[in-house]
Amino acid sequence: MTFRILFAFVLGLAGSNAWSAENSCEKFGKSVASGSDGRKLERFLAVQWKYIMTEFPEAATYVGHPGQDDRLTDYSESSLERRRKENLCMRDSLKMINRVKLKEGDRVTYDLALRNAELYVESDKFAGDYMPINHMDGFQLGLTNLLMAMPTGNVAHYDNMIKRLQKIPLLSQQATVLMREGMKRKAMPVKLFMPTVSKQLADLTPEKVEDSPFYLQFKNINMNIPAVEQKRLQANARDVIAGVVYPAIQQFRVFFDKEYAPAGRENIAWTEMPDGKAWYAYQIKHHTTTAMTADDLHELGLKEVEKILSEMEKVRTQVKFKGDLQSFNKHLLKDKKFYFKDKEELLSAYRDIAKRADAELPKLFKTLPRLTYGVREIQETAAKGAAAAQYMPGSYEAGRPGYFEANTFKLDSRGKFGMETLTLHEAVPGHHLQIALAAEVKGLPEFRRFGGYTAFSEGWALYAETLGKEMGFFKDPYSYYGHLSDQMLRSVRLVVDTGMHAKGWTREKALAYYRSMMPASDVESENEINRYVTWPGQALAYKVGALKIRELRDKATEKLGAKFNVREFHDQVLLQGAMPLDVLEKHINEWTAAVAKAGDKKSSSTTHSTSM
Repeated sequence: MTFRILFAFVLGLAGSNAWSAENSCEKFGKSVASGSDGRKLERFLAVQWKYIMTEFPEAATYVGHPGQDDRLTDYSESSLERRRKENLCMRDSLKMINRVKLKEGDRVTYDLALRNAELYVESDKFAGDYMPINHMDGFQLGLTNLLMAMPTGNVAHYDNMIKRLQKIPLLSQQATVLMREGMKRKAMPVKLFMPTVSKQLADLTPEKVEDSPFYLQFKNINMNIPAVEQKRLQANARDVIAGVVYPAIQQFRVFFDKEYAPAGRENIAWTEMPDGKAWYAYQIKHHTTTAMTADDLHELGLKEVEKILSEMEKVRTQVKFKGDLQSFNKHLLKDKKFYFKDKEELLSAYRDIAKRADAELPKLFKTLPRLTYGVREIQETAAKGAAAAQYMPGSYEAGRPGYFEANTFKLDSRGKFGMETLTLHEAVPGHHLQIALAAEVKGLPEFRRFGGYTAFSEGWALYAETLGKEMGFFKDPYSYYGHLSDQMLRSVRLVVDTGMHAKGWTREKALAYYRSMMPASDVESENEINRYVTWPGQALAYKVGALKIRELRDKATEKLGAKFNVREFHDQVLLQGAMPLDVLEKHINEWTAAVAKAGDKKSSSTTHSTSM
């Protein structure tokens, strides 16, 4: 996740505490105007973090930064234009710092900050701001998640929720303006998925206000709050939701259904968008943090698919299934023993796997996060279009645990054979461990603790799946097949994402290829392909990142031999925060060389002492 992804969870309205638009550039410039270059960098990062926390208050809520929980981001056209200028100011201010005069550790921070700033500026060339809603993203999903992330310790916390709810009419108006501009520019989501968005909007306004996801935090209100205040807060919330939120959402839905959805684009290829080829190339660079091309990634995917197919064949032979691999996949989809009938049984099984994983962590990890995590289901409003599972970050500062969220929609499509590897990916040692640990690292600037890169975070989570055998998982051959299937999934993604967006593949061709390789139901298959259409390039990062981390581990193991310590290796990967893959490679290579050199010195010293 980059800042742009991490900090732009929902659209919204800035409140009275907003960053001063008049002197933002002046503040960035002044931060680097005097003092040593190390001090300039320190001041710049402090100013930039304050800017981010005030300019994007949703991000402040998610990371536990206080004082912004009653606000939402301003996404008016004037604010968008102002932020584009501020992105240029950030980049130009950083360039005024002399990198050569920085300490070695500060040079890494500088390089990452400048890299991010240049990506912001490059991103501003494209029309992404004018596509604020699709079936995977938008305020129709982001607002309810935001409310669930807000603190609930006292009356003021709930009053902040109500203040945010009161801003939804302007939020929807701003989204409407952006979307109309997107229509003019022909920057539009795919028409095929518009009904899903309409249903998501409808689910926000059920007949009974108490059944709305906007009311959920008030339904489960903190019982330590005095009863009189509980009643007041609940009454105020119902009044605002019924009288302010519902009319705004319903009016927006009319616009969406009557005006926006019919104008959706027919062609699925991102390259058909304005400046689409350059935009897709940017998406690849942004998500993979490499210089790989669509052709490179397509070929890599095909090679990985063939390699994993041979491993899957071994499992099919082991369980003595008579038939080819596609028949075996169909068997896994149809046999009821591989599926739960009750969602609580599914969630309980995930919790049991998570407990087993927790117990195995010390064998492979020297440093573990303090932040805990839980297991819960994905919200019903998002479940239909969501993946099989996802991770919602927590915040130690805010007292909010992380959550591994499982999809309970259509239980007959959620195979038991994939549960172990999903838990390892989304919870531990995957997303929860990596994201929570980075946030707790002392001495790193905030943007390195809370920011990220898709190739690193998703690459780590996919690598974490491969630790399953070392942790005692995948003993059941079907579970191991589920693990291989998830490895296959990330390889297939390389093929179909680039196929649809760079090689002229139709959605139907991508679906057929996906189904031929995966034991996936029609629901899962369509959700996956629809996701790649909507989020071009994002799915490419998983395999690229995981292969790089495994490559670095293998090289370090070969060079260090008996001196290699996997717990130390994992600390080196995780305790610098997320990094682009080239920066990670340089860091691990330097660590490996240092360990090898220290071992050689120790060996030399021991030999010399003995000879004396």
